[in-house]
Amino acid sequence: MTQNLKAVTADEKSKLLTREVEHIDITSFDARPIIDAMDKMSFTSRDLARAADIYNEMLADPNCSIFLTIAGSTSAGGCMQLYADLVKHNMVDAIVATGATIVDMDFFEALGFKHYHGSPDVDDRQLRDLYIDRIYDTLIDEEQLQACDHSIAAIADSLEPRPYSSREFIREMGRWCVDNARKHESLIELAYKHDVPIFCPAFTDSSAGFGLVVHQERNPDSHLSMDSIRDFRELTEIKIQAGTTGLLMIGGGVPKNFTQDTVVCAEILGKDVDMHKYAVQITVADSRDGACSSSTLKEACSWGKVDIAREQMVFAEATSVLPLLASDAWHRGHWKQRKPRKFSTLFKN
Repeated sequence: MTQNLKAVTADEKSKLLTREVEHIDITSFDARPIIDAMDKMSFTSRDLARAADIYNEMLADPNCSIFLTIAGSTSAGGCMQLYADLVKHNMVDAIVATGATIVDMDFFEALGFKHYHGSPDVDDRQLRDLYIDRIYDTLIDEEQLQACDHSIAAIADSLEPRPYSSREFIREMGRWCVDNARKHESLIELAYKHDVPIFCPAFTDSSAGFGLVVHQERNPDSHLSMDSIRDFRELTEIKIQAGTTGLLMIGGGVPKNFTQDTVVCAEILGKDVDMHKYAVQITVADSRDGACSSSTLKEACSWGKVDIAREQMVFAEATSVLPLLASDAWHRGHWKQRKPRKFSTLFKN
């Protein structure tokens, strides 16, 4: 009876995890005509066209270093290759993201696992019984996610037991992927190869957290830890060295605020740095509750974080507009003349 029940359950699970999410390829279509047409329209279309223009300015400015910040689940929703291509083609110089973006989504697929099409109207109790996790209309196999947790633990076990910045640990993940990944050219692997640092200020709020708990549990007297203060110091050092900077922000929250705060942190350290010169944010967050996922860009100017001369808020769900912005920038080709910053080389580890 038990074996039959397990067989039925496995069959139900396999039926739900059938149609894979396919990640969009920004090089496979040319969004320039669409962006040019949107520039002649109004509302969000014109906002997006202006945002695309500002991002192209960042890429064309030889003095501008670009920070990409990622919050939310756009990687699981089909933008995973897009972010990897921004690194591959020298279109961003540093990344600040949620732990889920880097571990539960990108590293997860580097291990050979997939995200699947689902529905927001599915029976979530059934999903729990089948060990399937849901992100709106996207499904993940929880057993595979736990395998991801244990892979993080194994990487941690292999490292010297001491405090690490998230950038440092994620670089080790990228190094591990070179020899061990089942899917290559993930974001973390490409970032490792191109010396693009990735920061996750809330790194343990993800599968990394579970894996590091396992690591510490089985190494109670000699284990590594995460140093979030060092994260802040390292990212601020990048801002100091970079000079002119631009922000491409997907969502908001901790990655956005953390990156903007580097200007204030540098000032407190007695360093003379400019506010972020260019800024684009794509978000669905509201500003009427005083938040907007860490304020509008104009509001951030009052804090000394962002210059408002070249900024644009785009109030839209990111998977619907980001591929257009990124494809437009790739096809206009300003990235071809950019000098790689290789900010990871600022640090010895």
